[in-house]
Amino acid sequence: MDWGTLVATVSGGSLAISGTVLADYLRHRHEDDRGVGERRRTVYIEFITAAEACHARLRQIAQAPGTEVDLDAATRTALSDGAIYEARERLFIDASTAVAGAGQAMFEQLRALQRAVAAGAEPSSPAFHGAYHPYIGTVWAYRVAVREELEGQSLSPAVFGWDRWDGKDRCPMCQEAIVPGT
Repeated sequence: MDWGTLVATVSGGSLAISGTVLADYLRHRHEDDRGVGERRRTVYIEFITAAEACHARLRQIAQAPGTEVDLDAATRTALSDGAIYEARERLFIDASTAVAGAGQAMFEQLRALQRAVAAGAEPSSPAFHGAYHPYIGTVWAYRVAVREELEGQSLSPAVFGWDRWDGKDRCPMCQEAIVPGT
């Protein structure tokens, strides 16, 4: 028996099996990574969609505060009906640290807007704008964090011709409030 042929056959077979196992492992890993990315994208969109539903309802309440018997209860209901709490929990489970942090900051500012509306702040009031603009700033910070994670691309206000994310530079009421020389 020629030992060289046997060694070459066993070595070749081992390499072939190892290559197959490695290729299979890498394929499964790629599929798992793609699944995580798709799941995260879904959760990220659910969260910002829930926040927008809450924001829209809060603006509606703020535009006609006299139609609500209990502003505090109505604004709390706006958040629960918008399903922001459930979306936030899913975000904490599936999101990266950066996106979860941006989402929590956005949620805290949404709650500040909710408290301002519950206290009777109307859209044309300084109290409303004091809560609204920080909220909008965190919405954009969340979008930027998601975009950087999922697509590896950044986004800046300059892309839209803006100076800042929170919209104060484009808000007529906030611009009127700025007194030159102060």
